[in-house]
Amino acid sequence: MNFGGNEVVYNYHESRIVILPVPYDETSTWLKGADRGPQAILEASVNLEFYDIETRSEVHKHGIYTMEPLTEKSSPEALVNTVFEKVSSLLNEGKFPVIIGGNHTVSIGAANAAAAFFPSLTVLQFDAHADLRDSYEGSPYNHACVMARIREKSHTVQMGIRSISAEEIHNADWNSIFPAHQLWYDKNLYKVALDLLKENVYITIDLDVFDPSLIPSTGTPEPGGPPYYDIMHFIREVAKNRNIVGFDVVELCPSPLNKAPDFVAAKIIYQTLSYIFS
Repeated sequence: MNFGGNEVVYNYHESRIVILPVPYDETSTWLKGADRGPQAILEASVNLEFYDIETRSEVHKHGIYTMEPLTEKSSPEALVNTVFEKVSSLLNEGKFPVIIGGNHTVSIGAANAAAAFFPSLTVLQFDAHADLRDSYEGSPYNHACVMARIREKSHTVQMGIRSISAEEIHNADWNSIFPAHQLWYDKNLYKVALDLLKENVYITIDLDVFDPSLIPSTGTPEPGGPPYYDIMHFIREVAKNRNIVGFDVVELCPSPLNKAPDFVAAKIIYQTLSYIFS
């Protein structure tokens, strides 16, 4: 299924934007099902309105092409390498990559591909969790280690964090981490975070950054997430002031009893593209 269904049908060569589904869930540590996230988002995307009222644009006219899913599951390292190679290929061909997970492990390969391609890059993370463990459950590529691996290649800024383990503290740079409780009390911190971003920005959105009242369908929900418009309008400001080179949306664990989070995830993707290309 392609993103947007029959209303958004473009071939690869005429498309500026390429959606890459990666249904990977092998390193999840609590609720399973993130491998079903990409398909759920694609199915929900059919119900979007493709005129964006906020930017007064139709971003799909830049061409949105949906690739076949990457199905590598032999090991976390193999998955990261496969995503790295695929995203590197897309960047080399001048495409704007949007990766749909799957759990957060998929972001390592995508972000590192962006770091290899673009100089002066910041990886901007939206997440409830710091993901700074050196290793977890026997793997340095566990979804709890994502930002530890990404920080080896890129400058990072972390937004909405509200869960961190004692063992991660030695890896934490509190000058570039903006916890959710601080963002709640001081909206000026969004401007502080913006000023920390380098010229090029890759964004990784773990959907558990949002409060579970909006998106309960994640593998590791955490209360207290920033409001929807706080996050989205910050992304809008990033798009205005920096060069966003790609992004991913990960960790949807869809529920057959509640389809709303699937649609919200699809909306986040389309809204973010609208900010970038408007």
